[in-house]
Amino acid sequence: MIQNGVLTNGSAYIWNRMVIPGESEASWNTPYRYIRSANLLLKNVPDSDLDDVDKDHWISVGLFFKSFEYFNLLQMYGGVPWLETAITEQDTLILNGGRSTRDEVAANILRDLTWAEEHIKSSVVSEKREVDASVVNALISRFGLFEGTWRKYHGLSDANTYLEASVAASEKLLADADFSLHPNFDELHNNESLKGVSGIILFKEYDNLENFSNMSTTFRASNSTWDITRKGVDKFLCTDGQTRWNSPLFQGDTDAFAEFRNRDRRLYYMTPAPYRVDRLTNTTWQSTGNAADEEYFSVYESISDEDHKTLPDLNWFGNVVPAVPNFTQLGVTPYNRTFSGYRVWRHYNQSNTGASSRDGADAPIFRMGEIMVNHAEAMFELGRFDQSVADVTINELRARGGVAAMTVATIDAAFDPTRDPSVDPVLFEIRRERAVELMAEGFRREDLRRWKKMDYATEVKLGRWITAASVSNEVPIQGDAASGYVQLVPGTPPAFPEHYYLFPLPADQIVLTSMEQNPSW
Repeated sequence: MIQNGVLTNGSAYIWNRMVIPGESEASWNTPYRYIRSANLLLKNVPDSDLDDVDKDHWISVGLFFKSFEYFNLLQMYGGVPWLETAITEQDTLILNGGRSTRDEVAANILRDLTWAEEHIKSSVVSEKREVDASVVNALISRFGLFEGTWRKYHGLSDANTYLEASVAASEKLLADADFSLHPNFDELHNNESLKGVSGIILFKEYDNLENFSNMSTTFRASNSTWDITRKGVDKFLCTDGQTRWNSPLFQGDTDAFAEFRNRDRRLYYMTPAPYRVDRLTNTTWQSTGNAADEEYFSVYESISDEDHKTLPDLNWFGNVVPAVPNFTQLGVTPYNRTFSGYRVWRHYNQSNTGASSRDGADAPIFRMGEIMVNHAEAMFELGRFDQSVADVTINELRARGGVAAMTVATIDAAFDPTRDPSVDPVLFEIRRERAVELMAEGFRREDLRRWKKMDYATEVKLGRWITAASVSNEVPIQGDAASGYVQLVPGTPPAFPEHYYLFPLPADQIVLTSMEQNPSW
């Protein structure tokens, strides 16, 4: 649902051009570096001067971080070498040994997280910046759903063990009044301080003086290359809770302004709504005189503010973008551009305008929006999803987006005529909610992999509907038509290979150890 506009020949992963890395990459080295740090902590805490309660707490913290990194490895590679304790160069049998099985790695992760959840302090004075019981439960919720559904859809055993663990962890968080949803979806990723913000379980703190990021600047500059696809935009429901395919509120997608009317509010935060202004200087503008060009200005005034998202769109310096969509092919401005029509706006905020790459917005690591969609999906997979579950998960998220509640009994095969027919209609809607709530947060590829649905990613990626004349024939249209949907990458990707579901181990690891490569690589 997201595509990189500069990859005009498509992603190597989707177009079957992956090669085995010769040397270990960050996806392999970084987790093992942190696993070693965690193992050293686990080795030394028992001999420290801490009392037993504090020892258990810090052992639990070590197990959390070790599990977090092994989960990253498991998602990428499946079975990997499990290091129970810290090792040295003298531990040649371990260093040169083979891989632990997926069953062993997954069972060890669940074992360690279960122990940690039982022994870690239930709450620490952390302002949600340190690991406590709620953070461990958040990881169990995420890991259990991933591993349970991977096992179910990839034909492995013991799926329910992990799904039940996810459900139990999620239920503890849902029952905790401290983790009610924050009412403003946009502020979860564009807030200068997430301290005390409801719905945040753990976050990484930034400031614009010393510990800063460049996340917002990236989406306010010329290096912004990510767009939401046609399929991604179509995921957003209308305010009546119906899809764009069957809602009487949907006014079509051949008019850029009409397409955004009566939609889930999260769409407005995810990509800028269309507008036009007359730019006077780089940083000043005036109205075109046509009120229709500013239809969505008042919408943003009602759902955001000048520190977050307003129209017109501004780059990091405060320069005005005179119109959205701002196709890069037209060369109007080199910043805040789109390649296919729907620029990713998720991480855009104006709190530090005038300073490049010194963004101070805090970054959520675990939040209740994820826990809610985790819980809804896991409960469905266990055969226990009903209206009561929908009401405390999906309908909480829809209410925040200004969308009518899900009524489970009304969802049938006709609810979305574009539904994958192999997926139950209710499960399809649960997955839709997950796609919308977590869009541009890095979950989608792993979701498709665990569902064994990477064929979705090999569909032709389209963008906004345009006419060739309106863009001076500079933006490619599907089928080279005079009007239609933008198609940046010509052709159709090949079928997704079965062995691509697991990534190849680095070649140097195969040479240095007795590990076997993943199948068919």
